[in-house]
Amino acid sequence: MVVGVALTMGAASSKLEKALGDQFPEGERYFGLENFGNTCYCNSVLQALYFCVPFREKLLEYYLNSKNEGEAEENLLTCLAELFSQISLQKKKTGAIAPKRFIQRLRKENDVFRGFMHQDAHEFLNFLLNQLVDILEKESHKATNEVAVNGSISGQVNGVKHDQTVNWVHENFQGILTNETRCLWCETVTARDETFLDLSLDIEQNTSITSCLKNFSSTETLNAEDKFFCDKCCSLQEAQKRMKIKKPPRILVIHLKRFKFMEQLNRHKKLSYRVVFPLELKLSNTTEDADLEYSLNGVVVHVGVGPNHGHYISIVKSHNHWLCFDDESVEMIDESAIQSYFGSAQEYSNNSDHGYILLYESLVAG
Repeated sequence: MVVGVALTMGAASSKLEKALGDQFPEGERYFGLENFGNTCYCNSVLQALYFCVPFREKLLEYYLNSKNEGEAEENLLTCLAELFSQISLQKKKTGAIAPKRFIQRLRKENDVFRGFMHQDAHEFLNFLLNQLVDILEKESHKATNEVAVNGSISGQVNGVKHDQTVNWVHENFQGILTNETRCLWCETVTARDETFLDLSLDIEQNTSITSCLKNFSSTETLNAEDKFFCDKCCSLQEAQKRMKIKKPPRILVIHLKRFKFMEQLNRHKKLSYRVVFPLELKLSNTTEDADLEYSLNGVVVHVGVGPNHGHYISIVKSHNHWLCFDDESVEMIDESAIQSYFGSAQEYSNNSDHGYILLYESLVAG
C-alpha cells in the first residue's frame, strides 16, 4: 500500500516537471505537504505563505542567521523557518515533505489545533502571524536589553537589526486602518488608527472584492441610541463614521466571511456566494490619492458545504505559472481555472470549491 502511494506521488511529480519542462524556474521547489489527520487547513496556508516570496526570503534569512548564532530555543518561528529551509534546499525539484515538527509544535502551542478535528484556515493564519510577531518582539526586547547592559550599539539579533515596533512580519503584512468619525453638529473629525494583518470582509451574492472593499469603507450614520460623544461639543451628537485604509500593506490578506451564524438554524452556514476576485486589484479606498495596484498571488480554497467539515487546498502563482497544492499533490492549472473558485451564482450548486483567503502582493516594491 505504501509503495503504491510513493509511486503515485512520484508519477505526479514527474508529470509536473514534464508540464513545466524548460520553463521550470531556476532554484524553485514545488513540494506537497503530508496530511497528519485533517491538517489541510495548515498545509494550505503554509503553501500560500511559502509562495509569498518577500516573506519567504526574510524567513530563510532569519533561519540562516539563527543557525550562525547557535542553537535557538524551539518555537513556531524556528519550526516554520526550518520547514521553509527544508523545502528550498531539496535536491529534487518536486515531491512531498512531512511538516511533522511544525505540526507537533503547533499542537503544543495551542489547544485548538491539538486534536484531529477540522479547523479553520483563517483562524490558523491569524494565530500563526500573531505568534511570529510576538516571538520577534520578544527577541527584539531581549536584544535591546543586551545592548543596554553591554553598551553595544549594534542592536542586532541573529545578525538582523531589530526595531521593537516594526519587524519583517509587519513589513510584509501589516497595514493601518483609520476610523474617522465626523460630528454632524460641529464638523470636527476624530480619527483613530489601528493596525491589521488581514481584512475580513462581509460578502453578498454576485459581488466582487472591489465592491466588498467599498462596503467595508462605506459611511455609517450614528444617531438615536448610537450617538457619538463629541469632545468638542461635550455632548452626544449625531455623527458619520467610516473606516479607511491609511497605510496599505505590502501583502494584502483578504478573508471572505463565508461562514455566517444563522440564528434560526442555531449554527454556522457556509455562504457559497459568487465573489469575483480579480488577478489585478486596484485599491482605491485609501487615504492616499493614487490607486494602489496589487497582483493576486495565492488563494486558500475551502472545499465542502459546511464550516465544521470539508477540505482546504491552495492555488498559488509562481514565476507566472499557477499551481494547485492539495496536501501531498501538486499540479499545474490554467489561469482561466481560477474563476471556478469565485463561488456559485445559485444557492444550490455542485461546485463547493470557494475562495476563502486571498493574498495580493503590491506591485510597488518596498
